[in-house]
Amino acid sequence: MTWDFTLIFIALGAAVPLLGRRRIHQLMKSPRTTKPERYRLYASTAASQWIAAAFVFWRAHVHGIGSAQLGLSISKPVLAIIVSIVLTAFIIANQVFALRKLGEHPEEVRGVLPQLAMRIFPQDNAERVAFSGVVVTVALCEEFIFRGFVQGVFQDWSHGSVFVGVIGSSALFAWAHLYQGRRGLISTFIAGLIFSTMRAITLSLLPSSLAHFGADLVVGFLAPSRFRVAFASLAACKSRGTNPPSLAEL
Repeated sequence: MTWDFTLIFIALGAAVPLLGRRRIHQLMKSPRTTKPERYRLYASTAASQWIAAAFVFWRAHVHGIGSAQLGLSISKPVLAIIVSIVLTAFIIANQVFALRKLGEHPEEVRGVLPQLAMRIFPQDNAERVAFSGVVVTVALCEEFIFRGFVQGVFQDWSHGSVFVGVIGSSALFAWAHLYQGRRGLISTFIAGLIFSTMRAITLSLLPSSLAHFGADLVVGFLAPSRFRVAFASLAACKSRGTNPPSLAEL
């Protein structure tokens, strides 16, 4: 393996999850974040993602890996568009369903992810605009790095095995999100499998990028209000010593 590809894989497999866990630990120290802190978080996330994607693209180009191999071209436009629409609709529907299920089980907000979400998700329209820019960045950069570069490298190392490419990229994608905990690790791996499979079928990053964007945007916009109600429900029940009701009952 060349030095630059080794460096990229070490960063994705070690530096990214460790730095992510450190950042999450810092965020969880305080009960809430301020508007300036969220803006700084959005800016630093976007900057680091674009820098990482630019470095990966540069080194791939140096080694003669073309746009088609990285999934940046659309060789099957009709298939790519159809898959993009279906996949994005499915992913968004799944996210909405999961948030609605929270209404039946508000106790689930006791986990780390909901508490983290309340610290990083936008709280007003101005923050939603900034957050949308981050979502675009993450969707484009992460899909390029994991489904474009990493998947292609795994497939090349395995002498063209699509299966190895899909599993390898999905595993590394999940591991890079280790800071989300065991539950987040599993869900991220499953999402990675779906995205990587669609990239292998369409030979394009368009479906996974659009689905990734839709999923993050829906959760970022809808989750805060659901979580606030659930947290309030839990607090009220704790003070009364009763079980939390469904959000639909509130």
